[in-house]
Amino acid sequence: MKNLKLWLFVLLAPVMANAQQLKGNDPIPLDPNVKTGKLQNGLTYYIRKNNKPEDKVDLRLVINAGSILENDDQQGLAHFMEHMCFNGTKRFPKNKLVDYLQSIGVKFGQHLNAYTSFDETVYFLPIPSDDPEKLEKGFQVLEDWAFNAVLTPEEVDKERGVVLEEYRLGLGAEKRMMKRFMPKMMYNSHYANRLPIGQKEILENFTYDKIRSFYKDWYRPNLMAVIVVGDIDVAEMEKKIKDHFSSYQNPVNERPRITFDVPNHEQTFVSVESDKEASFAQVRLIYKDYDKPKKVKTINDYKQNIKENLFAGMLNNRLQELTNTPNPPFTYGYSYHGGTWARTKEAYQSFAMTQEGQQLDALKVLVEENERAKKYGFSASELERVKNEWLSYLENSYNDRDKTESERFVSEYQAHFLEEVPAPGIEWEFATFKQILSDIKVEDLNGLTEKYIKDDNRVVIFTGPEKDGTVKPTEEQVLAVINKNYNDLKPYQDEPVAQSLLRKEVKPGSIVKKENNAKLGTTTLHLSNGAKVTYKKTDFKNDEVLMKAVSFGGSNLFDNDVYKKTQWAEGALTEAGFSGLKLNDINKFMTGKIARVYPYISDVTEGMQGSSTPKDMEYMFQMVHAYFTDLNYDEEAYEGYKKKQSSFYENMASNPDFFFSQELFGFLYQNNPRYNGIIPTEKTWAETDYKLCYDKYKERFANAGDFEFFFVGNIDANAIEEYSAKYLASLPSSGKKEKAIDNGYRILSGSHKKVINKGTDPKSRVMIRFSGETKYSAKEALAMEALGEVLTIKLTEELRENESGVYGVGANGRMSSVPYGSYGFSISFPCGPENAEKLTESALRELQKMIDKGPEEKDLAKYKEAEMLEYKKSIKENEYWADNFQNAYVRGANPEEILKKEEKLAALTVKDLQAVAKKYMTKDKVIAILMPEQN
Repeated sequence: MKNLKLWLFVLLAPVMANAQQLKGNDPIPLDPNVKTGKLQNGLTYYIRKNNKPEDKVDLRLVINAGSILENDDQQGLAHFMEHMCFNGTKRFPKNKLVDYLQSIGVKFGQHLNAYTSFDETVYFLPIPSDDPEKLEKGFQVLEDWAFNAVLTPEEVDKERGVVLEEYRLGLGAEKRMMKRFMPKMMYNSHYANRLPIGQKEILENFTYDKIRSFYKDWYRPNLMAVIVVGDIDVAEMEKKIKDHFSSYQNPVNERPRITFDVPNHEQTFVSVESDKEASFAQVRLIYKDYDKPKKVKTINDYKQNIKENLFAGMLNNRLQELTNTPNPPFTYGYSYHGGTWARTKEAYQSFAMTQEGQQLDALKVLVEENERAKKYGFSASELERVKNEWLSYLENSYNDRDKTESERFVSEYQAHFLEEVPAPGIEWEFATFKQILSDIKVEDLNGLTEKYIKDDNRVVIFTGPEKDGTVKPTEEQVLAVINKNYNDLKPYQDEPVAQSLLRKEVKPGSIVKKENNAKLGTTTLHLSNGAKVTYKKTDFKNDEVLMKAVSFGGSNLFDNDVYKKTQWAEGALTEAGFSGLKLNDINKFMTGKIARVYPYISDVTEGMQGSSTPKDMEYMFQMVHAYFTDLNYDEEAYEGYKKKQSSFYENMASNPDFFFSQELFGFLYQNNPRYNGIIPTEKTWAETDYKLCYDKYKERFANAGDFEFFFVGNIDANAIEEYSAKYLASLPSSGKKEKAIDNGYRILSGSHKKVINKGTDPKSRVMIRFSGETKYSAKEALAMEALGEVLTIKLTEELRENESGVYGVGANGRMSSVPYGSYGFSISFPCGPENAEKLTESALRELQKMIDKGPEEKDLAKYKEAEMLEYKKSIKENEYWADNFQNAYVRGANPEEILKKEEKLAALTVKDLQAVAKKYMTKDKVIAILMPEQN
């Protein structure tokens, strides 16, 4: 979508020191930090040196061809071709490509991946850059993907099953409804008939020449780009591109790469769709543009795009305010002008998720707000807020311009190649944006709705649950809403902005002791109320500070009755706001400031987490203080929250996958009197007590002296010490210290098999679980995690590659020490009902091999290599350190263990994995299978 892509380039496209006078027809430059070129055969390339993360490079092959170019008898083969590039190339026969990349630490699916859409096919390859041989192999992979896929009949036929399983995954209510509304949404367009997944009959029966023909026609140099961003030498990478791609030629009689239009229409199309398995009620209102999108090439184009996004920002702020009212019209809603599924058609689009039976009301609100903006426009104060909001995020990106991840640059250059989205660089962007922004007045934006809103070329789409007794809206009712005269609308009333986040005087405490840990690079402050603050200054991000606050206690201290009465109300507490300020007041005050805090109560702890920029860190501390001392009590806010949550959850159980999880957990926790379902229901809402929940929250946060606060990021020592003394040491304290409490309830023991029937499509899901109590061991915990990863490799090889029975499969192992020592191991995969039992046996057979012989050394080596690369990246991320401090606190572990990860990985052996497999995976297990409903 154009506006989203341009939002990204605003955020990512990395301030000129001296702003120059802008001329409207001046072209938008390309970022000078990226080297671009085009080979004689037409292949385009982008190369940029970027050291975040270190010793890594992101390679990407972009093909400007997708499902829209398929012949009638090739539907689904653009996507099928993407699969085949992982199943045999000239240099990497059969599955050798995946096997090799795993051996150098690249995980299949997580790192190594690809996607196919209507208009493009894109391959991702992040690899280490500190080894010349690995770099060379990476370019060999790109070259083979582009020109040397083998496409043997044997591999094509094996992959049919995998692609059909992916096709199966897409079946369900959303696809059935889309099939009905797509002809109206993309009226008379080729896009309505070229969904990338294709047609089942073609996938099952196409002849080999059809896919070879697609590969030959569309995988050609003049439709390709190679993008290289990472810790590399630019000149060396350019030479590699020329060496690997220059020799290939375009077909002699190449097929033209045509584009497909979406015709305009005088009618207003209405599609009201429902399905018995649909989970959500949604509304879409689309006003299609008459003309093709104008490329953003010049300063004037760029200015127009800024105007459109400022307009959307102001309108969406109004819609957000409505969702925070006591009687919200929808769970969430938004409007924007931007792209559709077709590159050649943009539209002004409004969307809402609402309660079942209230779609007409939600549509009325969307139309009203569009009409209100059209009739009265916006206020200068609204514009000022949205300008500040954009500038704060842009400044944040500018400040972190030398810390931007390579992957983000790659995506930017991909959009530049495919759709000519500007990529000028943040230095140019920040300076130009500020200069243009100062010239934009509210009058410049108030006419945009005249351009957007029209009486023709419109589509309205309702999708939602189908239930007995529910009356679907008619086309006439929908048209009546959008054609209604809205002359009686009143102007939007902009409320005054609050002056402070706190309404009570803060009497500072003090820092009574300070300690340093040289190994961790931390400073710990002991506060006068008993609380502790540990902070670590880093240079990982220039404009980021993260916070974690934690204390033992949690909901395990509540008796069963209190727990069940408060569980579902906890999320509503913050909806009430704090310091006498409502949520909308807080949001307005925080416009242009980047700081947020979220309190929580878990089973064994309560705490808060937050983030800010260094500049706005004091606001984060003020929010913490307010959430401890001055949380609002607001019954209306609770009722509004309950309505939004109900609209989101009320039909979730119609979805077969969700129903499967709900029934399975209900079965596993049948002996736990505290189990209250995995989502709230009408019954549990009726039993919920908001006042009791508010009182228990106040109780849990009454003793700040039992909390430890952890801060990681670009922290100024003087500032954090000042704020800690003022806002944290001043918090109330009782001097009491609590511990994690084990309430004694456990999951169902013994071996069980449970078949759950739900859904009409031929779809199944298998879950195999091992769990129980044990004494926690850090060494066993690492081996259990490794076993899950290694078994995933073997299950993928067997169930996907050899048996062609699944699209994806995974195993996961974990151990926990709080509130009691426990282990859990699971295997899960979706499949066809006819294969569920057979594949379950295959999965257990692969697990038994681990038990009997342990994993193969090469597979453990793959895990170690991937984990080592991930660790080297993570150890330079604030989030990793913040999580480590909190987790070490909860487990009672030494936070310095984070420094020993490489040592522990190196010491891990095949025998360690075999030992945990023998110890834990020969015990009781639960096998749960989702099957379609039996007619």
